[in-house]
Amino acid sequence: MTASILDELARFGPEACSAPPLSLAAAQQYCRRLARTHYENFTVASWLLPRTLRQHFFGVYAYCRWADDLADETGDTLRSLELLDWWERQLDDCYRADAQHPVFVALAETITTFAIPVDPFRDLLTAFRQDQRQTRYETFDELLGYCRHSANPVGRIVLHLGRCVTDENLRLSDSVCTGLQLANFCQDVARDYARGRIYLPRESWRQFGYDEAMFARHECNAAFRKLLQHEVIRAGAYLESGWPLVERVPSGLRVPVALFVRGGCAILGAIAGQNYDVWKRRPVVTRFTKASLMFGTYLADKQGK
Repeated sequence: MTASILDELARFGPEACSAPPLSLAAAQQYCRRLARTHYENFTVASWLLPRTLRQHFFGVYAYCRWADDLADETGDTLRSLELLDWWERQLDDCYRADAQHPVFVALAETITTFAIPVDPFRDLLTAFRQDQRQTRYETFDELLGYCRHSANPVGRIVLHLGRCVTDENLRLSDSVCTGLQLANFCQDVARDYARGRIYLPRESWRQFGYDEAMFARHECNAAFRKLLQHEVIRAGAYLESGWPLVERVPSGLRVPVALFVRGGCAILGAIAGQNYDVWKRRPVVTRFTKASLMFGTYLADKQGK
């Protein structure tokens, strides 16, 4: 278990000494610190959000960050499942207006203000539990089932924050989030395999002649390149299909949503740019490209108004 999550569990975990919950202001500060110290890109992107929504995004991020760390940073499957059960009990307490953990003290205000249902928060925990139990996916449809819990709930929460939940927006948001998740699977083949997981579906392996032994050898042959190219194209199609969402969300969310879509496409471009060899080096979007994406997206939005 990493030192950071050990420290956090010692302060606020199930075995921590009971103490009165933090005040709302202190809990919000805790969530801001967590977001800013864990993920640089989130901190930068947060400045593109309307000021009135930033703190709410920090709270949602902190919820996801804690759940992710409880699932993947303990080094013990049974312990992870126990902690995820504890985290869900904290979620239930929050919805009963009895929040104790600082993340939920902050999140309670967000949930009340935007009338967010519990389902997307609970769905994320379903995905984290699934990661503890399932390490291979037979078909693409099976993988999409995982994405419905692991990625799509985040977009649905964002729609609630934008007060723009409609059936069509939910469909478009799901397409964007699934595309981003699929892009991440393509980007992180080596990282995921190091954790014992393969998210690329077996039916795709068979289609292009790749097998488990080749994964074990980290073999980047012609079959793997064709396999990954197939998955990159598929991820890009989901991102493209969800693009109309940009024009359907409130003006304050257009740039962040557009940036997520373009960022996902940039990741796919980086994978193709190194000829689909993600074993030797993880494809990343450079700081310059990130800055260009942010500036270009912001400028395009301003010109379109």
